[in-house]
Amino acid sequence: MTNETVEKGYFGDFGGSFVPPDLKNVLGVLDENFEKYKNDPEFIEEFNYYMKEYIGRENPLTFAENLSKQVGGAKIYLKREDLNHTGAHKINNAIGQILLAKRMGATRIIAETGAGQHGVATATACSIIGGMDCIIYMGKVDTERQALNVFRMELLGAKVVAVDKGQGRLKDAVDAALNDLVENYESTFYLLGSAVGPHPFPTMVKHFQSIISEESKRQILEKEGKLPKAVVACAGGGSNAIGAFAHYIEEESVRLIGVEPAEAPSLTEGVPAIIHGFKCLTLLDENGEPKPTYSIAAGLDYPGVGPEHSYLKTTKRAEYVTVTGQEALEAFQLLSKIEGIIPALESSHAIAYAIKLAGELNQEDSIIVNLSGRGDKDVEQVFNMLQTE
Repeated sequence: MTNETVEKGYFGDFGGSFVPPDLKNVLGVLDENFEKYKNDPEFIEEFNYYMKEYIGRENPLTFAENLSKQVGGAKIYLKREDLNHTGAHKINNAIGQILLAKRMGATRIIAETGAGQHGVATATACSIIGGMDCIIYMGKVDTERQALNVFRMELLGAKVVAVDKGQGRLKDAVDAALNDLVENYESTFYLLGSAVGPHPFPTMVKHFQSIISEESKRQILEKEGKLPKAVVACAGGGSNAIGAFAHYIEEESVRLIGVEPAEAPSLTEGVPAIIHGFKCLTLLDENGEPKPTYSIAAGLDYPGVGPEHSYLKTTKRAEYVTVTGQEALEAFQLLSKIEGIIPALESSHAIAYAIKLAGELNQEDSIIVNLSGRGDKDVEQVFNMLQTE
């Protein structure tokens, strides 16, 4: 099967651009520039330079030997996005978009962030390119549970705006960033971090994050001589997952599995609705409004999901499952203890499911888990959670 879109900006029935006319024009210009530069040799050369010399790609596909032995069954490989500069996959997209913003003459960059990793990546990208003001919107609740990342962003030169409207979480940060863009679109580039939002954002983010699966596909063939049985990634807005899936979508033999928090199951329980200017599977309350959500992982705390994930779910090309916060917390501790790798709480959701899956498969099989980020940012939060148990 393919993921060809019937209309540009759509993935089946999902996606689109449901925004005011002025903003639609701005996004149209963004789309034109993205299409112009994404295959431009000079742009690609500069992007690849930063990927290698600044971020440290390509990162390893690490065989988790101790975990695999303990679980039994399939070999578990970890795609090590946690080893990127700034500690997560977010920097891939941030560098790609900042290079585009530079070519478009932007002087002001805004972004949203949940766990803070995209905010850190955006502030980092602004710092290395230079000459751009950087404003990061973050839910007030998230600024409190990710205080270290707030300080990192400020240290890198960004202004962090705590959003106390609504739940004070990721959805509200996106609301604030979109409102800023509507008011300041003439001077502002919105560096959106997840595979959500109106067209062309989901397509752009996938493009820059697809480097994850481009590398892992080559690496697993070198290591195993065959494709994995499955690729597993956590799914909130969906940027690390769509990047991890991208080069396997056409490989029907490879299962694509997105793992959501049981407390925010947009793909497993959501219905089609418009949120933040695009159509996707969304958790709605009795009034048809986006439902309040919660996850121990701030980056997964979102009532919607990327439109391509919605499409992959409804066409059954990808599977989406849930694990509880407690299961993710246990996986966080287990990987730390037996592999010496402290994963982000977001990534721990994928680890938790991969442990279940590996036990159901044969020893000659392999699965890839996208370890989307490292857990430094979560250590204090986990410490406090374990103290209260």
